[in-house]
Amino acid sequence: MQVTPLIWIITIAVTIAFFVYEFFAHVRKPHEPTIGESARWSAFYIGLALLFGVGIGIVSGWTYGGEYFAGYLTEKVLSVDNLFVFLLLMSAFAVPKAYQQKVLMIGIIIALVLRGAFIAVGATLIENYSWVFYLFGALLLFLAWRQAFGSHDSDPSDNRVMRFVRRHLPVTEEYHRDRLTVKKDGRRFVTPMLLTIIAISLIDVVFAVDSIPAIYGLTSEAYIVFTANAFALMGLRQLFFLIGGLLERLVYLSQGLAVVLGFIGVKLVFHALHVNELPFLNGGHPVEWIPEIPTWFSLVFIGATIAVAAVASIRKTRKDAQAAVTTDPVRQH
Repeated sequence: MQVTPLIWIITIAVTIAFFVYEFFAHVRKPHEPTIGESARWSAFYIGLALLFGVGIGIVSGWTYGGEYFAGYLTEKVLSVDNLFVFLLLMSAFAVPKAYQQKVLMIGIIIALVLRGAFIAVGATLIENYSWVFYLFGALLLFLAWRQAFGSHDSDPSDNRVMRFVRRHLPVTEEYHRDRLTVKKDGRRFVTPMLLTIIAISLIDVVFAVDSIPAIYGLTSEAYIVFTANAFALMGLRQLFFLIGGLLERLVYLSQGLAVVLGFIGVKLVFHALHVNELPFLNGGHPVEWIPEIPTWFSLVFIGATIAVAAVASIRKTRKDAQAAVTTDPVRQH
């Protein structure tokens, strides 16, 4: 895939322009978005991402187009899973709904910058060291296990870093609109708004560790990795307000993501064996009998897994709701 420096510059400039427009058009004036506003902009960004994928397929070939769609779908679902943590943070810090947009916007911009740095590092490692695929594969298999069986009950607003910040910085108990700091009695205080942004920034680092190896398991093209991540993050703010209530019903999303991450981890290990250069493994030669999982199969598998997780989640929540009505005599009457 031929991507000139000019294309990179235009892509990054357009991405920045979208976020600047988002800030001045929607975030600068604090307000709680309506369902209609969130739905329209979510549909716009998803449609734009799909059109971009079609463009890649037409211009560069459908092998790259398929890699983009598989990467975008994976990153979008990972982003939706991230919304669970954002929801916990908003609740833990009691962020007023009118100011949640600003917190999300800053968090998304920080996420994009961090992922951009991870993408650059990942591309350099892959280009120079083929054994890095083993590390990425092992990392994803570990993350898949943690996603499926790890505890998700920790409070992101009360970790070690946040406790350190509270000990060393004077923090106000109340919000002062959307200000990050405020001066009281001649002394400068930080507000809970700033603490929330710090917490989201820390979580963004963890999210980048999850997402970048995952998409590098689907494509080795840094341009596809960047654009898929950028489009997955665009519209995430609106999606937060659109499906906030639905998030609690996606009870099997973590298990679905675990299967996806595990599948991509296996795919990465297979690819590492296929291009093996480690001298202590097969004499430093590729393990040719190991198959390469095709892009179309990855796309179908990821889509089917997420669809099954979503359908199973909705069925379970409906069944639990019906059972609650049946066993609750007050609700029966």
